[in-house]
Amino acid sequence: MMEKHNPHAVALGRLGGKARAAKLSESERKAIASKAGKARSSKLTKAERVRIAKLAVHAREEKRAQTKQSKRGKA
Repeated sequence: MMEKHNPHAVALGRLGGKARAAKLSESERKAIASKAGKARSSKLTKAERVRIAKLAVHAREEKRAQTKQSKRGKA
């Protein structure tokens, strides 16, 4: 038999993460985000890390190219 959840408790539970985040300082949020990022990256294979790194390089190169074009247009 399926258990029914109290809708009021469910609503409060959904607010919990947002309320906790609002109470954290910036340094605490950064520490939590850093820990989460390390946990996600530890699950990646070498091939996935290489693919992500190449995408990051490509994005940086495109951003530099756009910046150069916008500077040329202003001059």
